[in-house]
Parts: sequence; structure tokens; C-alpha cells
Amino acid sequence: MATAPHLTAAPTARPRKAAAPALGLGLAALATVVWSGSFVTSRALHDSVPPVQHAFWRWVIALVAVAPLGARPAWRQRRLIRRHGRYVLLASLLGVAVYNTLVNQAGLTTPAATMGMIMAAAPVLMAVFERLGGVRLGARRTAGLLMACAGVLLLVGGGAGPGAGGLWMIAACCSFAGYSALLRRRPVEIGGTAFLFTTFLVGTLLLLPVQAVSLAVQGGFRPAPSTVLPLLYVGVASSAVAFFAWNKAIALVGAVRAGIVYYLQPVCAALLSWAVLGERTGWPQLLCMALILTGVVLGAGSRR
Repeated sequence: MATAPHLTAAPTARPRKAAAPALGLGLAALATVVWSGSFVTSRALHDSVPPVQHAFWRWVIALVAVAPLGARPAWRQRRLIRRHGRYVLLASLLGVAVYNTLVNQAGLTTPAATMGMIMAAAPVLMAVFERLGGVRLGARRTAGLLMACAGVLLLVGGGAGPGAGGLWMIAACCSFAGYSALLRRRPVEIGGTAFLFTTFLVGTLLLLPVQAVSLAVQGGFRPAPSTVLPLLYVGVASSAVAFFAWNKAIALVGAVRAGIVYYLQPVCAALLSWAVLGERTGWPQLLCMALILTGVVLGAGSRR
């Protein structure tokens, strides 16, 4: 009788384990598609909302959106969170305070499609960070990574140069890659929603001083549907929903595999920028996007 629970539980464990990679890749794709829209909003708001204020209100909205699910777990785990305070602070700095502020700064001068193209270099840095951490990539995954990277390089080299905001996007790339690699070492005792709420809260507090400076120097922006609706999108969808999906994807399949799916971002950003902002994409760009998609399919598969 004592072995009955073990015997009944065993058959359900394998399907869950088998479904984990598919779920992780699906969540990574969801986050990537939603994040592509944030490049469009950064570009759309570049002349109406200052970059720092854009980032600050984004995270205020995200904090309110995730609070019903994450505030209580974070409070219950407050001692554990304090124990890992340095880790939480670094994750909040890279993934919340710095990354999106740099993207918004780049949006002042850089087209949304080009921002997505440059940002697609992030998986290469993720792979480097993971490899330095001792993770083996495997031949198939490395081939997919290189193929997708070649597509990005051809895309950027074929007339879609980084422009004046290129350095800001490169810095954003490094910040996001560091955050993604850091997620792999997240303390398992801290729950996902508690971690999300805490990083959003800490990141918002880190932005508070620069928000005050921006208000004093640049003044505030005028609330209107054209500014409030994009902020709601980036606050709820691109922050609360997409970050939860991405963090879960990293936990399920790792930063390298999720990072290869992230190569879909220039494709999604180019399509959205064409549909929403009227930025055109030619046949050379479409061919490069096909190369990126092939690399994603090849590299996201199992090493076996």
C-alpha cells in the first residue's frame, strides 16, 4: 500500500517533462512577439513622451498589473528576498531599469524595424554567457544560432544600418542578455510571481531619481489616448505578461534555447512597424528573415 502513490504518480511525470520544452519555446515566442510591439511604441512615442518617463510609467503600470498576483507571495517571502538582495537588485537593474530606458532612448532616432534587428544580437550574448557558465550548446543548436545570426548580419548590412541610436540599442542588447543569463541562476525558493513583482518594484524605485530629473528638465507629457494607450500596452502586455512568459521560458528551456526563439523579434518588429508606422521592408530583408526563421527552427530543437 505504501508504494501506491509512487506507482500512480510515475505515469504523469513523463508527459509533463516531455511537454516542458514545447511550453518553454511557446512562452519564449509569446514574449518575443509581444516585445516586438514595444519597439513600435518606443518609436511612436519618441516625440511626445521622454524616454525616462516612458520607462517609468511603463513599470508603474506593470507593477499595478502584477500586484494582485505577486504582492502577497513577495511579502511572504520577504526574508528570502532580502537574503538574495544583491541578485534581485542586479536583475532589477538590468532587466527593468536599464534595458527599456535604453530602448526608448534609441527610439528617438532609430526606426522600429532596425531596433528589432539590432536587438536580435542578444541571443549571441546569451549563448556566450551560458557557455561561460559551463552549459554545452551542442552542434545543432550552435548551427541554428550561427544561421540566425548570419541572417541578422545580412539584414543589418543590407541597407538597414543602426543609425544614430545604434549604440543605445547595442547597450540595451548587453543589458537584456545579462538579465536573461542571470535568470538561469534565480534562487529556486523564490516564486515566479514574487520575483516578478519584486523586480518590477525595485526597478521602478531605481528609476524614480532619474524620473524626477526628467520632469525638472524636460517637463511632463500631456496624457491623451495617443500616449496613454501605448503606455498601457507596454505596461500590461510587454511587461507583466511578456516578462512572466520569458522568465518561465528561461526556467524551462534555458537562456540559449529561448534566445534562439528571440531571433524572431526582427521579423515581428519589421512586420509591425510596416503595419502600424508604415516602415517598408523589401525583398532582401524578407529573404534574411527567412534565414533567421530557419535558424530558429534548427536551433530551438533538442540537442538529441
